[in-house]
Amino acid sequence: MPSTTRRNRRRDTPPPRTGSTESEVLRGFLDYLRSSIAAKVDGAPEPQVRTAAVPSGTNLLGLLHHLTLVERSMFLGDDVTDWQATFRATPTDSVADVVARYRDAVERANDVLDGCTDLGAPVPRPRPDRPAPSIRWALTHMIEETGRHAGHAEILRELIDSTTGR
Repeated sequence: MPSTTRRNRRRDTPPPRTGSTESEVLRGFLDYLRSSIAAKVDGAPEPQVRTAAVPSGTNLLGLLHHLTLVERSMFLGDDVTDWQATFRATPTDSVADVVARYRDAVERANDVLDGCTDLGAPVPRPRPDRPAPSIRWALTHMIEETGRHAGHAEILRELIDSTTGR
């Protein structure tokens, strides 16, 4: 098993100490995972950031591109017709571009969530033709989705340049 060098180790950040309400806990953990995956991609070298390191074709930049579109679909009502295609960033996208778009999507999603006081209420969506899940379900799903892909990103980044930690 290869050892990591000190220069590639990030400080491992423990899970957040959040407020006492259900909403504060869910949002605190989601923001923690969002920050973690953005940090995994930020600064990753080209072309390795977009090179598949596993047979499925998954790559680090594609994971963050996918999560950007999941955030936008879940909280902003964007329509995604081909979810498999969301795992590929365009060849002209830089790491900085994808990270900036992700952070923007998160900020806009949080603006929507800031106006939601009832976790049982549906997520507000600009498209009324589709039923919306509850805010509680959406937050829980986004924690699962972001956490799963943050784990993938941890492994992919370590394979690229031995960087570990959150």
